[in-house]
Amino acid sequence: MSIQSLQELGQQAQTLATGKVIPIIAAPTQTPAEQEVARVMQICNACRYCEGFCAVFPAMTRRLEFGKGDAHYLANLCHNCGACLHACQYAPPHEFAINIPQAMAEVRGQTYADYAWPPALGRLYQRNGLTLSLAMVLGLFLFLALAVALRGGVGQLWNAQLGNNFYNLFPHGLMVGIFAPVFLLVVLALFMGVRRFWKDVKPATSGVDVGMPAAAEATQDVLRLKYLDGGHGEGCHNEDDAYTLARRRFHHFTFYGFALCFAATALATVYHYAFDLPAPYELPSLPKVLGALGGLGMMVGTVGLWRLHRSRHPLHGDPRQKPMDLGFIALLFVVASSGMALWLGRGTPALALLLCLHLGAVIALFATLPYGKFAHGVYRTAALLRHNTEKRQPSPVGLGAD
Repeated sequence: MSIQSLQELGQQAQTLATGKVIPIIAAPTQTPAEQEVARVMQICNACRYCEGFCAVFPAMTRRLEFGKGDAHYLANLCHNCGACLHACQYAPPHEFAINIPQAMAEVRGQTYADYAWPPALGRLYQRNGLTLSLAMVLGLFLFLALAVALRGGVGQLWNAQLGNNFYNLFPHGLMVGIFAPVFLLVVLALFMGVRRFWKDVKPATSGVDVGMPAAAEATQDVLRLKYLDGGHGEGCHNEDDAYTLARRRFHHFTFYGFALCFAATALATVYHYAFDLPAPYELPSLPKVLGALGGLGMMVGTVGLWRLHRSRHPLHGDPRQKPMDLGFIALLFVVASSGMALWLGRGTPALALLLCLHLGAVIALFATLPYGKFAHGVYRTAALLRHNTEKRQPSPVGLGAD
């Protein structure tokens, strides 16, 4: 670092100490949200009171300027725990108006639209997340119910003679033909999005390829949701200054519930094709155990997250993203609860309607995965991979920043 840069940092520290506003010269950025991240990060870089809270602040100290790649990287590294807002002496109503959770949330929302593929779908879901999600479930439910009625008559929609086998309504080949293209589109869209994200943030995070130690540490951070502990293990904030681990726990219920349901589906596929054991399965078969535990976990997690989201402190995030967030939570709950209802309703006249509802919810969920809150998990994982790679490199701004 040059003597001139050190003198500039020293002058900024003296200015902060006297309570004056530092004139921020933002690095070249494209949007007001990215400029706000650059502004708050430069002020925080002179203060560093929150250095131990999460990965954002050690990553911040390795930078003197914050361009687009830095802003998107730090925004997705942020877990929105709120600890820095409640600890900050420059938070609103101070004239500096430092609100890192809100600034990062706005850029994260921009990430979903900027890197979405195709882009138009990302912008549509971002503006109308909850309405679009529920409308898709209802529309797909009606479409599938109409297909059942046209194929076997209206009486098929409420028929006690169907038994347990839903292949009597939708043959296996037809279900594969419906879900396989949707699943492949989701994988392609997520791959294209994270590829574009990676292309922007890799040069801003040392440019070094990810090694095995960094990948292992990032995986552990993701699976533990390490940065939802507030930096001290007592949890983050929600509606007030009190610490709580509730967000971390309900995220775990939701994440691992979804993972168990996905594992149950994957295992059922193996059973069907490798062992000629078609569904439906009953307890104590492994697909049924995994699916039941996953469904219960998702229901508990989504109910908890919905309650926490509705009571969250208004300064913790971007209110414009609330419909998108609640839409994703609602879809996950409908998928889990309709799946459990379908299991409990087997052998009853309601089987056809429950199956149409569940299949409609699953298709709607997968169709929207690349454009909302599920995508944030993918981008955050990528950001953690870059963080654990970058921190193993010498600091580009001198030893004093490490």
